[in-house]
Amino acid sequence: MTSLETARTRDGDAGARIADGIRARIVAGAYPPGTRIRQEDVAAEYGASRVPVREAIRQLEYEGLITVVPNSGAWVSRLTLAECEEVYQMRERLEPLLLRYSAPALAPDDLSQLAELAQRISEAGDDTEAFLTLDREFHLASYAAAETSQLDGLVHKLWNTTAPYRRAYVSSWDPDSRRIAYDEHHLIVAALRDGDTEEAERVLAGHIRRTRRQLARNPHVFDHHL
Repeated sequence: MTSLETARTRDGDAGARIADGIRARIVAGAYPPGTRIRQEDVAAEYGASRVPVREAIRQLEYEGLITVVPNSGAWVSRLTLAECEEVYQMRERLEPLLLRYSAPALAPDDLSQLAELAQRISEAGDDTEAFLTLDREFHLASYAAAETSQLDGLVHKLWNTTAPYRRAYVSSWDPDSRRIAYDEHHLIVAALRDGDTEEAERVLAGHIRRTRRQLARNPHVFDHHL
């Protein structure tokens, strides 16, 4: 490998590591929508040159997490209510399909893990951060056995773009909304254990659709203070 190829590999590895770090902060709410991402600050934090930082920002722009304004800078992307509804309608149709790919390959240990996660979600009470972490882990684990070339990556991307808005929305839940969401996780596990993939898909689609409809009734979630 030439010195140029070595440098490109090193920059690519650093870019992926930086993208992972920024992505995790956006999903966790540490960088809310509208946050300015300054390349010089990122480079200093990671001890990297501008090249991998630019690579990371390009990747996150492709994923829809960052918006780059030419000759101005980069910001964490904002969604309008209409854009978020579109993403949720995509999720409502695509995630049951991904679950259909995954379900037949879920082993008994996988189903036990999902049942445990569903129980931990039910025990989270009104802890929004615990719910969001466990809910994401539950759904992505239910899809983990799927072998797809495009669908899995697309679903992960859609999850990430809506994460800040789910946080604001979940924090405003009343007890009934929480109970319904908790129960739906258990229903998905029960259907998967019964080998009833169609029922699991139906519950999942309704689970996502309910979130979309409730978001539409809470437009304050899309205020620019997020």
